[in-house]
Amino acid sequence: MSNHALLLMNLGSPKSPKAEDVKPYLKQFLMDPYVIDLPWPIRRLLVAMILIKRPEASAHAYQSIWWNEGSPLVVLSKRLQKMMELHWQHGPVALAMRYGEPSIESVLLGLKKQGVEQVTLAPLYPQFAESTVTTALEEVKRVVKLHGLSFKFKLLEPFYNQLRYLNALVSSAQEVMKQDFDHLLFSFHGIPERHIYKLVKDDKHNLQATHSSQIDQKYIDVCYRTQCLKTAELFAEQVGLPSDKWSVSFQSRLGRTKWIEPYTDMHLDELAAKGVKRLLVMSPAFVADCLETLEEIGIRGREQFLAAGGSSFELIPCLNDTPSWVVALNQLCQPEETKPFTIN
Repeated sequence: MSNHALLLMNLGSPKSPKAEDVKPYLKQFLMDPYVIDLPWPIRRLLVAMILIKRPEASAHAYQSIWWNEGSPLVVLSKRLQKMMELHWQHGPVALAMRYGEPSIESVLLGLKKQGVEQVTLAPLYPQFAESTVTTALEEVKRVVKLHGLSFKFKLLEPFYNQLRYLNALVSSAQEVMKQDFDHLLFSFHGIPERHIYKLVKDDKHNLQATHSSQIDQKYIDVCYRTQCLKTAELFAEQVGLPSDKWSVSFQSRLGRTKWIEPYTDMHLDELAAKGVKRLLVMSPAFVADCLETLEEIGIRGREQFLAAGGSSFELIPCLNDTPSWVVALNQLCQPEETKPFTIN
């Protein structure tokens, strides 16, 4: 075995579904300036207000989807790690979470003790956002500088339009899509509009576009919403779905600020009102099932759609540790497919 490790990085989870464990997890997450990008004093005050009631509500949500083995996100990520160990031929495969455990810091220090010299960083987010990809990479930089680590890094860039990823996505959904259905909804995680405008720096950038072709392509590398549209378009094209049989929405908004639209909760009611009875939903912003897919969509979204007049609602599982995804991820992370990542 060589000394080139693969580091899988995902968002993270509280260590238990109890409010006392959910609260510090939420605090770490919400105090991240890439998540709530407000000045520190304002962010601290806002988070303090959120933490008055949110931990109890979030704990209840986690309890509804928690497995005997632990958090679904962590359990599924560990399963993926184990499968990747069978394919990655260059060294160890490690797993770290941006929030919670195992932390990026502890994992990098562990790799150093193993004698690892090179690390391929693999943020498990198909589409780019500062609140996912950037914050994970900034944490890597912080740890490297703090401890004087001398790894050579390579980076898996966002893979929202990569054929290997799309093939795995199609393969994972094919069995569910064999049933009769009226509509397929792609529900992506939402982000505040200002997160995109901050990077695009163009007030005329179209955040109401219904197709990626309506967007100036020079912005696609930094526009999360456009990348989401592109993923959905390429998937629909690959499976032969007509344009009137699928749509895109964005979930998980928090607070009163404007988030990218359309909102999933509102869109579910709209679909039911239009006569959609049999609905399939998938969440391609996530590669592992988690609170946002299993509870927000799989439980609350389902209840909402059925109450609005729908007759059937099925959540297509995320990629998780499906064989096609393991093969695709291994190929995407190979040295010749990734780019150098330098920390100055």
